[in-house]
Amino acid sequence: MAETKKMAIVVHSGTLDKAYPPLMLASAGGASDMEVDIFFTFWGLNLLKKNGLKKTKLPGIMRPFTGMMKRKIKKVGIASLPELLKLTLETENVRFYACTATMDLMNIKKEDLIPEVTGYMGAAGFLDIAADCDIQLFI
Repeated sequence: MAETKKMAIVVHSGTLDKAYPPLMLASAGGASDMEVDIFFTFWGLNLLKKNGLKKTKLPGIMRPFTGMMKRKIKKVGIASLPELLKLTLETENVRFYACTATMDLMNIKKEDLIPEVTGYMGAAGFLDIAADCDIQLFI
């Protein structure tokens, strides 16, 4: 039997353009029987806040075009971020981790985050996970 492939993703941004890739990759990996661990740190942690996925916007000068982009995403049949999160978790191979240092820095409490968060850890803890992965990504 083939060994299970593993992927580790670090998410450091909470903008719309950087929220889709980790969830799409995690969904594809999970559906392909990969074990996927995602570490949300700095502004990426905002994606794990309650309603955080719904509040994502494009960055900087592109921000006014957020609504247009979300409509285009829907028109071409791509799942919304909350839908994509649900699809990702349905694979049962994907785990979400919140960075404890970022939680302290930004005064984010566990109760501020969605219940789908698997665990809470610092960078060293996630590096232990990532060191054993076949794929490591920083998005």
